[in-house]
Amino acid sequence: MAGIVEGRVVVVTGAGRGIGRAHALTFASEGAKVVVNDIGVSLDGEGNSAGPAQQVVAEIEALGGEAVANTDDVADWAGAEALITTALDAFGRLDVLVNNAGFLRDRMLVNLSEQEWDAVIRVHLKGHFAPMRHAAAYWRAESKAGRQPDARVINTSSGAGLLGSVGQGNYTAAKGGITSLTVVAAAEFARYGVTVNAIAPAARTRMTEQAFAEDMAAPDGGFDAMAPENVSPLVVWLGSAESAGVTGRVFEADGGRISIAEGWRHGPERDKGARWHPGELGDVVKQLVAEAAEPEPVYGA
Repeated sequence: MAGIVEGRVVVVTGAGRGIGRAHALTFASEGAKVVVNDIGVSLDGEGNSAGPAQQVVAEIEALGGEAVANTDDVADWAGAEALITTALDAFGRLDVLVNNAGFLRDRMLVNLSEQEWDAVIRVHLKGHFAPMRHAAAYWRAESKAGRQPDARVINTSSGAGLLGSVGQGNYTAAKGGITSLTVVAAAEFARYGVTVNAIAPAARTRMTEQAFAEDMAAPDGGFDAMAPENVSPLVVWLGSAESAGVTGRVFEADGGRISIAEGWRHGPERDKGARWHPGELGDVVKQLVAEAAEPEPVYGA
């Protein structure tokens, strides 16, 4: 039986290790042709190596699949464009973009340096925008030429991006920005036949060794709830033709659990019909807070 993404061309960024690697292998097992992007940096973004991307390509080819490696920097404008060009040159089309690349430089806000802020915002937020921008340009051109795409973008946020995480202000800001970017892209790209969704995964990777320290050990036999491979089936389904009616959503995924995150929405209100005086607002704000749902706690608070 053909896989759910048989023949589709998929780009996965940060696919040399962890969740990205699991995505690439699962897409390939379901019949997709995969561009495996990874610059091969360390956990904190230092150095580079073509090894991780090439290794995943070798794994896919050993299973009888088709894949090519790409080591461009997704947060570099020309690098992101070259990534999309790699898919077009290798396979003649692009159907799915999975933005996953990133690294951490965790520190409390009072100790966070400008460089640590800029580096994390760059790789996560710009590293989502730049490939998406160049992919969308290709899909728009296809649409205008009368070849309406049936394309997908799957972005990667996190629980930190949804609820906040102590000691990860830069990462939280970037991942929160990705959820908002996803909603805007979904609205803008719909006319070109493109859906845009995001996931907020929890799994065992280099980036989560500290956050999930108590949950890292895989059990002896049975279901490993922290395995990165648990997240990939949802991503592959979102990349398939079956997901055509789903866009602008953020899914949480970990272990065997999948849920839809419900973000900011209009809540209780008071309308005076005129400008408020500061002295009037004490009771008003207290009433609104009392009527509103309690916010979810920040991770680590």
